[in-house]
Amino acid sequence: MCIRDGYSRRPARDPVAWPLVSTWPWPAGSATGIGSFPGTDIAEAVKLVLGDLPDLPHLPELPARGPGADLVGRTAGLLVDLPVEVYANRWRVAAHPGRDLRTTRDLWERDLDTLTDQAAGYEGAFKVQAAGPWTLAASLQLPVGGALLRDPGAVRDVTASLAEGLRAHVADVAARLPGATILLQLDEPSLPAVLAGRVPTESGLGTLHPVESEVARDALRGVVDAAQAPVVMHCCAPDVPLRLLAESGAAAVALDLDHVADLDALGEALDQGLGLVAGAADPKAAAPSPAELASRVRELWNRLGFPVERLPRQVVVSPACGLATATAAGARAVLAACRDAGRRLLD
Repeated sequence: MCIRDGYSRRPARDPVAWPLVSTWPWPAGSATGIGSFPGTDIAEAVKLVLGDLPDLPHLPELPARGPGADLVGRTAGLLVDLPVEVYANRWRVAAHPGRDLRTTRDLWERDLDTLTDQAAGYEGAFKVQAAGPWTLAASLQLPVGGALLRDPGAVRDVTASLAEGLRAHVADVAARLPGATILLQLDEPSLPAVLAGRVPTESGLGTLHPVESEVARDALRGVVDAAQAPVVMHCCAPDVPLRLLAESGAAAVALDLDHVADLDALGEALDQGLGLVAGAADPKAAAPSPAELASRVRELWNRLGFPVERLPRQVVVSPACGLATATAAGARAVLAACRDAGRRLLD
């Protein structure tokens, strides 16, 4: 059931029964972006994000720059001892590092050097993003063809490589921003398809076998543990596996509020202290007013029956998904609306 349906408000939850969770890794009334941003100018994008999202900025991703700046290629560039290359417009595992991997890593260095310069002296929460292990396994191709997901041994290898690479990446960003608390967002748009057995075979005539929930959870937990930083699990699919994400050890989940259907699972997760990055603003629509966004988040909170004073601490306002397809002006308007909506939650 979508939160826009006529769902009656639940009884208020007993605060005595709640875990004693009083802090989340962001300031009260925060807003943030999901990751992607329009354009190709990383200096301008970092400057804009730092200015418009002062409480929880993030390192913007600019997929318009081409292969190596997309979610899969960008994340694959962080893998340890697992080189990749572009073949037939798709990323696949390669025998040796080549030009495509060098391009990806050059983009990373440019982005991080720009961040180091522009965010010098920054203190507070700061978020970086990467694809999670299941989205990577469903997107990367084996050298012989077909999604890496079809080979359980290869999935274990890429998960271990990703965990090691993300640990080093988070440590690098933390060293560049010594006054910041680094958050890692794992993007898992393909996770529901992986669990449901909807990832197509190479021919497109069939689908790969579904992955068991326990196997998916354990892989996610391994990456979360390795990161040594608070992790936000992001999935904007309609059938997001909330209970699985809550069991992964993550500090928060990031969801598109249009696709929140299982209010019981969401309520249970928030009841246990999980943070919520609430995707309230549709990047493809006209920029909403901050009052509309704040009202939408409050409506969900009230339906779940949680005390209002906990809302601005536990919930961050964000766009529903990335902003890569927006105009620069439109992206800035959405971020500004999210920022002001987060502050309205403090009222």
